[in-house]
Amino acid sequence: MLELENVSWGAPGGDQVLRDVSLKVERGRITVLTGPNGSGKTTLAKLIAGLEKPSGGRVLLDGEDITGLGVAQRAQAGVSFAFQQPVRFKGFTVKRMLDLAAGRPLSNRGACGLLSQVGLCGREYVDRQMDGSLSGGEMKRVEIATVLARQSKLAIFDEPEAGIDLWSFESLTDTFCRLRGCGDRALLIISHQKRILEIADWLVVLSEGHIARQGTPREVLPELVKSSGRCESCAKQEAVFS
Repeated sequence: MLELENVSWGAPGGDQVLRDVSLKVERGRITVLTGPNGSGKTTLAKLIAGLEKPSGGRVLLDGEDITGLGVAQRAQAGVSFAFQQPVRFKGFTVKRMLDLAAGRPLSNRGACGLLSQVGLCGREYVDRQMDGSLSGGEMKRVEIATVLARQSKLAIFDEPEAGIDLWSFESLTDTFCRLRGCGDRALLIISHQKRILEIADWLVVLSEGHIARQGTPREVLPELVKSSGRCESCAKQEAVFS
């Protein structure tokens, strides 16, 4: 389980982005973090992954204080992070990236199975290069597959729907639901998409750097949709926040 205790963060010489955020992300369930653009969602994810250090508060993983650990040490401790904009790696094939994520050579069947979970035909992608030959949406799906390969204690997905077509989006939500059933992994998803908010076990709304509300989707979502004024549809994927 991940636990944040009164976590705060502010840019040097700038405004306070996060203020006294306390949150639990438990194993065996999907926690979805949502809120308007600029509310601090991605900053909070980077603090959890170790890409940023909090100016106050603590970050605990299974009761162990990991506040002072860097990104590599947190990865070793069991924290995985899928970027909103994936990094490209020239000279690396998709299969090699999956092998590195898994920490061992995967069979082609195993690699194809991971890729199929994110809507890619494995046989067509295992030997592709992780460079400009892949579209943004393809890169996004491959990166999500690497997170699945790591078998981490905590997997963080920053707007996994970005750049993904409708078919792959539905496949991805099914994958998240299956991962919930494993029971040994905590999932934290940052998203605006109503469909992802609906599959959450616990929904957290961040606003102006603090938690405005949290609870089950049944408790939070009706008020959230009402307060947003409208639900926008984009390629049949409904978004609460634009």
